[in-house]
Amino acid sequence: MGKGKQQEDITARRERAARILPLLDERYGTDLHTYLVFDRDKAWQLLFSTILSAQCTDDRVNMVTKDLFVKYPTLEAFAAADLKEMERDIHSTGFYHNKAKSLIGSARMLLEEFGGVLPSDIESLTRLPGVGRKTANVVRGNVFGLPSIVVDTHVKRVTNRLGLTDNTDPVKVEFDLYEVLPEDHWILINLQGIALGREICKAPRPRCGDCFLTGCCRYYQETTEKT
Repeated sequence: MGKGKQQEDITARRERAARILPLLDERYGTDLHTYLVFDRDKAWQLLFSTILSAQCTDDRVNMVTKDLFVKYPTLEAFAAADLKEMERDIHSTGFYHNKAKSLIGSARMLLEEFGGVLPSDIESLTRLPGVGRKTANVVRGNVFGLPSIVVDTHVKRVTNRLGLTDNTDPVKVEFDLYEVLPEDHWILINLQGIALGREICKAPRPRCGDCFLTGCCRYYQETTEKT
């Protein structure tokens, strides 16, 4: 794709976003919050909760961490945990073998290489076991207040259907959205995308008949043209 055509596409998506974002704001609000419960004095808890949230609901993670963070109240406790016991503790979140290794490994690395302090830069965060860009951006946005875009399954699906990206790879979607969205909606798009994805824009069958975004949704417009 030539630079001229690429810029035209970005401009068109920005214009589409300018129509979509006020409607999302009106429907879901603009308050920043997390669906995962954690102690803000122990910011590493959000990191660990996000690791557990892979292929698992936030509600389930919150049920597990309610007891987990009591049993292991410090990074030192996580670092010294028995792997098999940790697997049993987090079993209901799924993929518990890898997740248990990631929790213990991340705790040890935070203590050994970062002095027990959660880093804010994405390069350091993604060095931690089990931490990719999505998890790192959750921490950056919700702990440090750094404008970051978190692309989970809802955001990937919703932004593609709306026509804000043509990509399905989460990293490519993330960088597309940096180009298209104003900075004040970088964190919000995750919260609003989750809300929209859960309420209306479901996979595999979105409830387009109940949607407030049909006037500016590419998926709806293309689907309507075919029928």
